[in-house]
Amino acid sequence: MTPDPRKAQLIIALRQQGVRDTRVLEALEQVPRELFVEPAFVDQSYADQALPISCGQTISQPFVVGLMTDRLKLNERHKVLEIGTGSGYQTAILSLLCRRVYTIERYRTLSRQAGERFKQLKLENITQLVGDGTRGWPQQAPFDRIMVTAAAKSVPETLVSQLAVGGIMIVPIEERPGHQDLFRITRTETGYDSEHLLPVRFVPLVEGIAKEK
Repeated sequence: MTPDPRKAQLIIALRQQGVRDTRVLEALEQVPRELFVEPAFVDQSYADQALPISCGQTISQPFVVGLMTDRLKLNERHKVLEIGTGSGYQTAILSLLCRRVYTIERYRTLSRQAGERFKQLKLENITQLVGDGTRGWPQQAPFDRIMVTAAAKSVPETLVSQLAVGGIMIVPIEERPGHQDLFRITRTETGYDSEHLLPVRFVPLVEGIAKEK
């Protein structure tokens, strides 16, 4: 298959925008985003924009995926929790950079579709759960890293409590309606430190398992 020149252009653009970790850039290059988008949007796979997927959700724009992954400071020994599997694109990238990814999705349809993609790509270090992401995955805690791909109303204390001391969480927070910001949270011995990264736009973090038709 001929490499898509738009992918190479996208990787160069992401590097210029601040995604500097070469392992993250290589993972973005390796994972075929076209496999994770809806058929109607395949021609836009390597445009730097969010795209709609099933269940009224979205696949994040590559810059946001790259930046969030870069700022998570991953290594191959890390155990990672992802809140919001979605299409599975972010999950697939994480899986190439860490020891194991535990990923929670509230829509059974999305979880099933993502699982099929993981099998197709032979990604075997991903464990999936259909569940309430706001509760995390206490049976598997503590985690070295947590990535939240939906906007919380405030720092999710339940998830912070599932981080190892020194662990990092990347989370979008909507402190007031229509205004979201991405934060890097670092667990400390006595609580956590917070660092603002940039304004973003995500679907809301919702409690419970979704009811589907």
